[in-house]
Amino acid sequence: MTARNRRRREEPGPGAQIPEPGKQSDNPIVNAWRTYRSWRRRRKIRRRERRKRIGPVRDWLETIGSVIVIVFVIRVAAVEAYRIPTGSMENTLLVGDFLLVNKFVYGIRTPDWLGVPFTEIGFSVPYTRLPGISQIEQGDILVFRYPLDKRVNYIKRCVAVGGQTVEIRNKQLYVDGKLYPPPDKGRTFVVSGDTIYVPGEGKITDPYILPPDLRMRQIRPPGAGNKDNYGPVAVPEGHLFMMGDNRDNSADSRYWGFLDEDLVLGRAEIIYFSWNKLAPLSEPWELVRWGRMFGLIR
Repeated sequence: MTARNRRRREEPGPGAQIPEPGKQSDNPIVNAWRTYRSWRRRRKIRRRERRKRIGPVRDWLETIGSVIVIVFVIRVAAVEAYRIPTGSMENTLLVGDFLLVNKFVYGIRTPDWLGVPFTEIGFSVPYTRLPGISQIEQGDILVFRYPLDKRVNYIKRCVAVGGQTVEIRNKQLYVDGKLYPPPDKGRTFVVSGDTIYVPGEGKITDPYILPPDLRMRQIRPPGAGNKDNYGPVAVPEGHLFMMGDNRDNSADSRYWGFLDEDLVLGRAEIIYFSWNKLAPLSEPWELVRWGRMFGLIR
């Protein structure tokens, strides 16, 4: 099509109504589109004039700086990515799962350390927590500062909150005297007349039960028993009792004590990616656990 023919096709025919400049149409969609186009033209002109005024290098530096600030604010105030490094939460969470953690649900916690990322160069600063939209509840899966090394983040399930009583009898967890089973579909079997629950859809854990009179030095508080027969102990107000869903292979509140609520960073919400490093090289499609992607964490 020649330019002359194109102009003829674009010209209105006889009797066609030509909208006057600035005149609103009866169609709201047309008006919205005109407003948007006008805003884009003005924005483009302003950006061009600004780049001429300050130079392209400074314009790019300011753009990159703005992106960094926005990412930092989102990471501090809204969501943060987290990777599962160990099997303590199997089979709810697997090694290689990548999670998004909701950081504002319990109240935004300001940074308590400033320094160079991925190094130990920095210093601690006072922090505070803003009001949240929800309270920590039993069953929530939390990401928190490890009490014995606050530079490390842990993830466990909250099995009891302040004021509740925790007890473990022959590997069975009781909270306020009621059985609190693992959330996944495990299996049960009988050893020496005792019914034992093995979590993890066939996952093999230690079937041996430590006797109730055995006291482990690693257990907190001291004298509370061992990992299989523990307590009863009362959780102090403002603290939480955390355990991994893979209870035979979890370093949790049984070993390092109650968790101060101030150390909680957020609640795990969704698995956005899952990498299976144990998949055979002959089956590369198995390297990604497609069925776990975008799954809600409960």
